[in-house]
Amino acid sequence: MRVVVCGGGVIGAATAYYLVKAGATPTVIERSGVACGASGKSGGFLALDWCDGSALEPLARRSFALHGQLAAAMPDRWGYRPVTTLHLHHDAGRSGASHRPTGLPDWLSPATIPSQRLGTPETTAAIDPAAFTRGLLEAAIAAGGSLLEATVGDLVRSSDGRVTGVVADDETIPADAVVIAMGPWSNLLNALELPRVHALEGTSLVFQLQDGPTEPVAFFVDYQGVDGTRDSPEVVARADGTVYVSGLSAQPPLPADPAAVSPVPATTDRLLAMVEAFAPGLGRSPILARQACFRPVLRDGLPLIGPIPGAPGAFVATGHSVWGMLNAPATGELVADLVQGHSPGIDPAPFAVDRRGLG
Repeated sequence: MRVVVCGGGVIGAATAYYLVKAGATPTVIERSGVACGASGKSGGFLALDWCDGSALEPLARRSFALHGQLAAAMPDRWGYRPVTTLHLHHDAGRSGASHRPTGLPDWLSPATIPSQRLGTPETTAAIDPAAFTRGLLEAAIAAGGSLLEATVGDLVRSSDGRVTGVVADDETIPADAVVIAMGPWSNLLNALELPRVHALEGTSLVFQLQDGPTEPVAFFVDYQGVDGTRDSPEVVARADGTVYVSGLSAQPPLPADPAAVSPVPATTDRLLAMVEAFAPGLGRSPILARQACFRPVLRDGLPLIGPIPGAPGAFVATGHSVWGMLNAPATGELVADLVQGHSPGIDPAPFAVDRRGLG
């Protein structure tokens, strides 16, 4: 079975990987570079049970298990490691403690104090998101898939309306099924009637620690500025000695080309000032990347996963918001089942394109 997967982010890569495992032959089409968007600029934070009690629970729990299995099958490819996750508090208007609490990295300020344990190494983990995305796609290609650098402009349909391929850079690519996994750019294909996929921008910094890898930790910081403003930076310490910090979401217009996404200097400066306050040792470290990305978000906060009404042979997988990296493996597995007509292990109904509340 020939399947065209539009989009070289983590959802497209995971879909290609599980299609190959199921015996299909996927071609991933990406115009701006594999993992060029949120898939390469996210925190790579994974959590077993943070989606419990919502429609995402079975997807997240299955994905967390698959992340462990994938890391064991392809070790040392993307820095997978279990982490301890803490909620920290920092009030920039107070001096705080003079001694740092035990068990915290020395690059944190003594005034940055733990308030709650959010996850243990059994329930939270971290990866390098770009390496994970590329690793899955490389494994899919090695097993018979392929990657095409091109821009998908239109769909090809048969006389009865079935989708039988795509047109990419004026070349027709035939397929038995097409999967749209282009994140917030999924609405660009006007031939498909999809619900509105909103684009939520996030800004992040990546630091290189001078002393190499740090403790396996992730932090969610309740930061209060001297002016009383509050922010919630996310901090993920990675196995390669880098530390990722994100925060300050916004919703500016989405550029037509993913390659045109760039951070706003004033926003990165503000994020850096926060880091210098709650983690001065980190703030003095070299900055490897100042970056921004757009995460795809649906009105009800749930992703779109499944067949597209009115376009037999076409499927969609997008709208994962902040949980794209976590939920990619189970999404890819679910899409592979749906494309091939297999009974899925996860009920896709909550993620259906025609569900209520998206009009």
